[in-house]
Amino acid sequence: MTKSGYQNRLASPDDLAGFRLEGEGALSFPRGRLRLESLRPPEDGQDANIVLWCPEDFGPDVTVRWDFWPIREPGLAIVFFHARGRQGEDIFDLAPRTGPYDQYHHGDLNAYHVSYFRRMWPSERKLHTCNLRKSYGFHLVAQGPDPLPAVLDAQGPYAMSLTVRGGEVTFAVEDLVSFRWRDDDPLPGGKLGFRQMAPMIGEYANLRVDTFAT
Repeated sequence: MTKSGYQNRLASPDDLAGFRLEGEGALSFPRGRLRLESLRPPEDGQDANIVLWCPEDFGPDVTVRWDFWPIREPGLAIVFFHARGRQGEDIFDLAPRTGPYDQYHHGDLNAYHVSYFRRMWPSERKLHTCNLRKSYGFHLVAQGPDPLPAVLDAQGPYAMSLTVRGGEVTFAVEDLVSFRWRDDDPLPGGKLGFRQMAPMIGEYANLRVDTFAT
């Protein structure tokens, strides 16, 4: 088995060359790491939400790591992975998307998505979970506990880890495994993106992706 790697500090505008932002958002680096926030008020609903895509395509067997800081809540943070058109297209070649969630789970792409900081609604704040969904569709396929504290008590960075190997998806925060799930019909790989639901503000750094090939 061979391994190839991608690394990005997400520390300056130069590090975002080729990245694509969907929705009306602001990208800044006030602390030498990427700060992501919506420019629209939460009253705009799904139209206020944003997605930032990494331009690289990754294979089916990967380990993805990044550092995460929750800065403002309420809101929600998601990582998309293995995103590809339903006919195998590059997602950048599909119809433009603008942030509403249904464009991503009932649009023209397939993807996995982990919602790992769910603080938007009272029911989400009452019991913190990480949810794994598979698209096309809105299929909740796995769920586990979310150990991240509320913003008031957060002392990041928090080490996030996502591994896909042979169709088995493992998600962990600070090496605490939230869930493992095996897909009998796994997606073949694709693009990686970070999504936020307004008015959340999050910060990201040190994105690392190892791709494994036999």
